Amino acid sequence: MWLIMAVLSAFFAGITSILAKCGIKKTDSDVATALRTFVVLMFAWIMVFIVGSYRTISTLTAKSLLFFTLSGMATGGSWICYFKALSLGDVNKVVPIDKSSTILSILFAIILFGETENLAIKLIGTAILSAGIYLMVEKKQDCKKGEGNKWKFYAILSALFAALTSILAKVGIAGVESNLGTAIRTGVVFVMAWLVVFMKNKQTQLRQLDRKEFAYISLSGIATGGSWLCYYYAIQNGIVSVVVPIDKLSIVIAVAFSYIVFGERLSKKAFVGLLLMVLGTLIMSIWA
Repeated sequence: MWLIMAVLSAFFAGITSILAKCGIKKTDSDVATALRTFVVLMFAWIMVFIVGSYRTISTLTAKSLLFFTLSGMATGGSWICYFKALSLGDVNKVVPIDKSSTILSILFAIILFGETENLAIKLIGTAILSAGIYLMVEKKQDCKKGEGNKWKFYAILSALFAALTSILAKVGIAGVESNLGTAIRTGVVFVMAWLVVFMKNKQTQLRQLDRKEFAYISLSGIATGGSWLCYYYAIQNGIVSVVVPIDKLSIVIAVAFSYIVFGERLSKKAFVGLLLMVLGTLIMSIWA
């Protein structure tokens, strides 16, 4: 059962991007992010009550709350930029850049926390992953008029914020149950996402929401929550060194569905890049 859950975790994580892109053809990316965050927030707190970590809320320190808040703000920035990138670029181009957050997280961990155990393997995996990302990210020829390569800029920001999320969370998570930490961070993301909507005066667009796109946005949030639930079950009941690599292969799901749903084809060069990304991820997940 835990192996099935690990596969489902990767599947749900992979289709999250596809469902999200389906929901932002007409809907503004900031509005979509805010709506999706509400769904994810519900799932996050459901996890807290399932595992009973709500009982430890009173033990949270000021330091933990501070770093969870900062981590949540970084997550919010990542999600906002990610949705914007998806609205401008192809899924199979945006996702690889977003996955580069893994590289940044490792480098930050080595520099800031001195995590040098198995350093050679980490660096080899990082190099292979970097090469794969470089090969996958080709110049997009069919960008919206006037947009150029803005999608790439937002995708890079998304990866940077995602990496900062992990580093800040690591500082705040000491002595705190992980699901409670995730729920607190998601609450900060929720507030931040809706602040952006109101600051840009986009709340009026909620009245003109396309029902079909709203359904896709909601399903994207549900997919994220489903991925979390399956991943947690797999980690709790299975072999971590097997679960993590399977979950990381969500990029294969995303690329496959981007071809099926949007007809986004990979060139031979990009396909080799995808294989390198998978190889680099597996090396870091299994041996590092």
